Amino acid sequence: MRIGELAKLTGVTARALRHYEQAGLLTSARAHNGYRSYGEGAVVRVRNLRHLLSTGLTLEDVRAFLPCLDGDIAAAAPSERGIRVALDRLAVLDERIAAQTEARDRLAAALAPVAAARIPAATGQALRPR
Repeated sequence: MRIGELAKLTGVTARALRHYEQAGLLTSARAHNGYRSYGEGAVVRVRNLRHLLSTGLTLEDVRAFLPCLDGDIAAAAPSERGIRVALDRLAVLDERIAAQTEARDRLAAALAPVAAARIPAATGQALRPR
């Protein structure tokens, strides 16, 4: 199948498919006219890629899951490497959330004295530290 068909079947843009291919996570053959041609298994692979990316993993993280991208990734037992990568990504996300929460709280505290007069209570916009 050509790139447009794969994009339509998976809900992913052709640009994203080319990006996955450049990252080494998806492969295609080239037809005589130079167009990319994907096998039927590409649909499962792209859906698995999207699933893993939607959990917060990066393309680099997804490399740990290459051996199981062509099967039922939800039913497969995770590898030790896959678990380690996922736990590392979770720690990074937790750090980012904590940093953003701290920044939000500092900004809310700085705005609190002046915001009460400028934002009507009816908006429900509370500017207080959490």
